[in-house]
Amino acid sequence: MLLFLLIQHTGPDAVLLVVLCRQGTLPDPPILCPQARIPAPKSFVTWRNPNQGQRPLAVLTLALQSLTLFASISRDVQPFENRPRPGPYALVPTQRRFRQKAPVSDFDPTPEAPLQPETEVSENSETSEVLEVPEPYVYTPPPIPVPPVEVEPVIQLQFDIKNTEIPSFKFLQDARKEIYSHRRALESFARQVEGLGDTGDEGRRRGLGCWMMAEYEKACQFLGGHEADDVASFTHANALMSLKRPGDAAPIFKRLSEKYPGEHKPLGGYLLARLEAAACEPGEDATEIALAQLDQDLAAAGQNFAQSAEGQNLLGRAAEIRRDTQAAIDHYLAAREIAPEMRGNLFRLAYLAERAGLDDLALSCYQELLRMRPIDRTVLMNLGLLYEDMGMDQEAATCYDTVKRHDPTDSRARLYLGHALAGMSMYYDEDLERKEDRLNQILRIPITDFELSVRARNCLNKMNIMSLGDLVRKTEQELLSYKNFGETSLNEIKEILGSKGLRLGMAREEAVLSIEQSQRRYTTGQNVEAMNRPIADLELSIRARRTVEALGCLTVGDVVQHSEDELLGMPNFGVTSLVELREKLSEFSLSLKSSK
Repeated sequence: MLLFLLIQHTGPDAVLLVVLCRQGTLPDPPILCPQARIPAPKSFVTWRNPNQGQRPLAVLTLALQSLTLFASISRDVQPFENRPRPGPYALVPTQRRFRQKAPVSDFDPTPEAPLQPETEVSENSETSEVLEVPEPYVYTPPPIPVPPVEVEPVIQLQFDIKNTEIPSFKFLQDARKEIYSHRRALESFARQVEGLGDTGDEGRRRGLGCWMMAEYEKACQFLGGHEADDVASFTHANALMSLKRPGDAAPIFKRLSEKYPGEHKPLGGYLLARLEAAACEPGEDATEIALAQLDQDLAAAGQNFAQSAEGQNLLGRAAEIRRDTQAAIDHYLAAREIAPEMRGNLFRLAYLAERAGLDDLALSCYQELLRMRPIDRTVLMNLGLLYEDMGMDQEAATCYDTVKRHDPTDSRARLYLGHALAGMSMYYDEDLERKEDRLNQILRIPITDFELSVRARNCLNKMNIMSLGDLVRKTEQELLSYKNFGETSLNEIKEILGSKGLRLGMAREEAVLSIEQSQRRYTTGQNVEAMNRPIADLELSIRARRTVEALGCLTVGDVVQHSEDELLGMPNFGVTSLVELREKLSEFSLSLKSSK
């Protein structure tokens, strides 16, 4: 019990080694635990003492000595949990200590002076110079970097849909730019619109706000009962045009044009809505009547209206319906110069320019539409298709992905996005593709184009062989096994196939490789070197290059064997592509075949 109290009182670091010893008192021990300064015996005896009769006496003697020791140290030794922690004089365990040798003296449990920091003594010094031990290094971990928190700016809209006066539609368009300047601005504006009522002045303002956020269905719903307000009526008509409902928008535009005869926008909106409504009707009679009526209305409106942006846009749309592409593009360009912010005119110009092969013009128009907020879905889809035609699959995928994120249920955007992503990692060998096209053209040549004997022709017809492709699949044994087909007919067939670089039983891979070897080589004539160059050296646009490849042209000499009429008869090849081809051929001092 005494031993247990001693150990508990002096802490877990003070372990009292107790063994049974012989009779006699314990000698003066050295310090065993420097913190509690508990003495430990110098000499020990084993537990199994052969003198068994002295065990009780030894135990009693040891208990008395332990009691005396405990009484002497309990007055001065503080409990473990209350003792102060070692100060800077505590030694670092990894450092070596050099102390002055001193005689061992009896332990005094009551120190007369406070403990001083431990010192080191140089062994080489005769005077035993005392060296102070430096303080131990305390590791301070570096501060953990905290990433800066991006605080989104607080957006204060100058335009208040609930209280701001809206004098005109132009004012509404300018305010539309402000709410699309930042995402937080649009969210704040949307909350304001949602907080408005459905009827009265708040209903009118809510309809205007829905139009600003491109929610045209809701805009028509709230603005339908505000015919007395001209700004609301004009906004309602524009929302109907965005929803492809020109027949419903025409009466509203007509009423506003009669009320404001000097304004070009209501009149232009009325004439355009009437023309689009007629174009949507089945048959061509309604369209022709609408075009004739448009010519009369433009003449009655005067030259001032015809030279305005609305007038040029109408003239361009009329020329486009009449399939006069060049005139339509010219009118759209004129309207663009006057009013670059006219969305409808920019979209028609971009669409028509893309159809005409003017990819650069179409791209610039679509990019201008992208800078106008909100962005229409059709603009993104058309721009994505244009990017794909220009070989810019990554940009096309960005357009489709934007549409998909806005409307995840859009199946067409998801389909086009998958195609664009596949095109980004797909390897396309244009040279091999040209050879494949050339081979397909050869294999589609009918047998009737060649001079064969009656026997050979009849045999091929009975075997259902109609083209060179059907003939190449057959082997000599298969042909000779047929009745009335002999060596003479076989030689005729071999001669025909040999003229095209083919043979019987030829594999498709071998046929593709033979195309380059059997292609036409120009050895005479002007500029022979340029004639044998591949068409890739012409650096044509995608539309023009696809047209000449469809004609089976592999070299520049193959291109000049065709006339302008042949090229213009090909689909998607217009005057612009023809002019481009002429200019490229002129760089090699070549020209197309004369039509006469």
